[in-house]
Amino acid sequence: MQILWQLEEGPVKDIREQFPEPRPARNTVSTIVRILEKKGYVDHKTYGNVHVYYPLVQKETYSKSQLFGLIKNYFNNSFPAMASFFAKEKDLSAKELEQLLEETKKELAQQNKKQ
Repeated sequence: MQILWQLEEGPVKDIREQFPEPRPARNTVSTIVRILEKKGYVDHKTYGNVHVYYPLVQKETYSKSQLFGLIKNYFNNSFPAMASFFAKEKDLSAKELEQLLEETKKELAQQNKKQ
């Protein structure tokens, strides 16, 4: 998806060329793009025998979907469980956790003012 957002559209060949070496096989890229298409994230236009793929969803929408799927499937739909997991994995100090909480409070306050 990152590459498609960057390219805006392209055939499998162009998408594959954006990967760093060693690049995945053409069939691998093609399979992934077709899976994304079945899920409704990507569509294509056909020019002769070439499919040109393009994203149907914006990056923010896709990111939210993936993040909430992660929370649901791996953290039993618990945001605190996910936050705790990452805090432990990143070995955050109590001070860093307090700072994160304060920043989150400020963000929420700003969002509430906009609404």
